[in-house]
Amino acid sequence: MRPLEFLYYIGYSIDKHFKLKRQKSLPYPVISIGNITTGGTGKTPLTMAIAEEAKERGYLPIILTRGYRGKGKEPCFVLANRQEGMKFYEFIDINIPLSSLYICASTIDAGDEPLMMSERLRDVPIIKCKDRFKGGMYALEKLNTPKPYLFILDDGFQHWGLFRDMDIVLIDGIKLFGNNRLLPLGPLREPIKELNRANIFLITMAQFIDKSEIQNRLKEINPKAPIYFSEHKPLIIRDIARNEFPMNELRDKRVYAFCGVANPESFRETLLSAGCRLAGFRIYRDHYRYSLRDILNLHKEARLLDCNYLITTEKDMVKIRELESINSNIIILSIEIGLDIDPSFFRNVFEHINKIRI
Repeated sequence: MRPLEFLYYIGYSIDKHFKLKRQKSLPYPVISIGNITTGGTGKTPLTMAIAEEAKERGYLPIILTRGYRGKGKEPCFVLANRQEGMKFYEFIDINIPLSSLYICASTIDAGDEPLMMSERLRDVPIIKCKDRFKGGMYALEKLNTPKPYLFILDDGFQHWGLFRDMDIVLIDGIKLFGNNRLLPLGPLREPIKELNRANIFLITMAQFIDKSEIQNRLKEINPKAPIYFSEHKPLIIRDIARNEFPMNELRDKRVYAFCGVANPESFRETLLSAGCRLAGFRIYRDHYRYSLRDILNLHKEARLLDCNYLITTEKDMVKIRELESINSNIIILSIEIGLDIDPSFFRNVFEHINKIRI
């Protein structure tokens, strides 16, 4: 371990020690979805997939998120576009006036990923709060349903302040653990040996890897945790007004793509798999906040390259929708991404949850 890594590790260890001593527990089961590296591994698509599966199995899932870069401080409900139809409010206690709720309805307050989840999960409570225990208790105070609750902790593998009943750890099948070094010299948030805490592994981008190699390595670290594999799959295309288009709309079209996500190469592979012709590809930093000038410049570049469309990720689009005065002649599309996972993964997760604290 090099000096900079050692300094990081000391800080990590102190933080973990003191937060574990004060760890709190919510009165309902908590599933954590996290990773051991920086950058995107598919946590948000998996969070949404587990929430949908939980609904099918009779739970009311509640997503707890810190809302990275969102400015909202108090626990708040994340509501994109005020949730057309207000279906979400079926679960609010009828004795609580809606004016008493803290609501984050923009990416500035909520962060981009929570708002993206809210756009897609129209009847799932999403609570933004840095202190996930405080956020969970706030949700229980305001919600009212006969269904059993299930908390889903987004990006929670290093969130020591809240007890979890299950830790699902995602690993990018292409990048794995990078150079195997801790921050700031590598992508690791904690030593690889800490993977022995995981209850289940999900390897993403599995269509591009030799599965046996990562299986053998994980079994050496944690022989008890089952290992599953998933592939990113494009689900649907939407324009800025949220109108839907089939994926074959992109086939053989010239597109200019741009994104501000942690794993831009995954987005590139998705576009190529959709059969489009990639004429340009601009990468911004993760969580980049676009200006109207950015969009106008992108549109100009796309026209010069004779492109049919500008195209971006679902996460980027939630921020672009908030821009005012975008010319209606600028056609911007986004792709919603899901994970193709063996159904036995979900059976394993919910068999584990059904055995505990219900």
